[in-house]
Amino acid sequence: MEEINLLLLFDVVLGLILVWLAWQTLSSLDLFRAIVLFIAFGLLMALAWVRLDAPDVALAEATIGAGLTGALLLSALAQLSTSQKKETKPSLFIRLTLGVLLLFLATALAYAVLSLPRQVIGLSVEIAKHIELSGVSNPVTAVLLNYRSYDTLLELGVLLLALIGVWSLGAERANKSTFVNPVLDFLTRFLIPIFILFSGYLLWVGAFAPGGAFQAGAVLAAAGVLLFLNDWQLESKYSGFYLRLVLIIGLVLFIAIGFGFVFLDRVFLEYPPAFAAASILLIEASATLSIGVTLAALFLGRNPSVKSDSNIDIGGK
Repeated sequence: MEEINLLLLFDVVLGLILVWLAWQTLSSLDLFRAIVLFIAFGLLMALAWVRLDAPDVALAEATIGAGLTGALLLSALAQLSTSQKKETKPSLFIRLTLGVLLLFLATALAYAVLSLPRQVIGLSVEIAKHIELSGVSNPVTAVLLNYRSYDTLLELGVLLLALIGVWSLGAERANKSTFVNPVLDFLTRFLIPIFILFSGYLLWVGAFAPGGAFQAGAVLAAAGVLLFLNDWQLESKYSGFYLRLVLIIGLVLFIAIGFGFVFLDRVFLEYPPAFAAASILLIEASATLSIGVTLAALFLGRNPSVKSDSNIDIGGK
């Protein structure tokens, strides 16, 4: 009984801290402080998902929601000019408008939650009944690649479109720094192999335990972000066709496999039980590579194949 009370107290405190962090993040006029608070919110949100017995979502939140998104926000902040970073207090009209919109949103969310039925059947019973036909034993992966395969496919497409949008802005290549940070250089050499191995582990373990392509791809992207922070640049011979091939291979293989079984009297993205495991592994492996490279390219913020006026050579470090 005492243990239950302690867990309940922990959950209540965690929920209150999350609400406080969310409010502080939205109301902060200091952009750097807001980003740091956002990262802290993401890490605690991952802990909340663990408490809700959703380790797959917790992994995605910690790696993508807090880690990579935080790095992207910090990178964007670094690109802003000093005048853009200046603290400005919004007008009373803007604050009132935002307050009314947030009130409507909170009311709609409260109504949606309160209108939920007391007992929901969900997919758990259906998944448990047919898990052997899905090609995996992890129910989350079974949902993402069988019951929600269209959603997963579109998520890969959205990532690719986001990168195309960033590249269309035409950011310039930054001058390569001659200063080598020994600590960062050591961490890069030490952590990159670990990130790659852990990414492969998350990909493989996703078939029967928490993990999968998005978590593995996020860890792989973290390795790329660390390389970029250490001033590494992609060689020009790999920044054209080969880079684009890696970026689209996950989406292309997903679609190709989905259509491939149509000729075997299956519907789109319906895998025959005999080929389900191999198909899902191939989709997840290619998606991991595409997700990792896409997220790292988003952090870089420019098309590495486009030459700038500075005529800086692109060489591997």
